[in-house]
Amino acid sequence: MIQKIIITLSILSLLYSAKIYVVDYPGQADFKAYKVKYRGQADLLVHEVDYPGQANNSDEKWYYVKYPGQADSKIYWVKYPGQADIKIKFVKYSGQAGWQKSHQLVGRIN
Repeated sequence: MIQKIIITLSILSLLYSAKIYVVDYPGQADFKAYKVKYRGQADLLVHEVDYPGQANNSDEKWYYVKYPGQADSKIYWVKYPGQADIKIKFVKYSGQAGWQKSHQLVGRIN
C-alpha cells in the first residue's frame, strides 16, 4: 500500500512540474509560444523560478533546464502571434502567475 502511494506521488510530481527547455527548431517543440507585451493579450502569465522544486504543481511557474532530457516541456519561441500555440506574459511575482482563460494546454505544459 505504501509503495503504491509513493509511486503515485512520484508520478504526480512529474506531471505537475514545469521544467522548460527552449529548442532551436519548431519541429522539436511540444508547443510554440509567443511573448506578449500586455497581460490582457496572454493566455498564460508565467513566473520564472530559480530552483526546480519551485516549479512543482503548476503550468505557470517555469524553471529552465540545460538539457532536453530534463524537461517536461520543450518550447519554441515564435516571431509572430499567429504562429503560436500559446501567448505568454512573464510576471514578476508568483502570485500574479496563472491561466487567463480556458486553453487547450491547461495541465499539459508541466
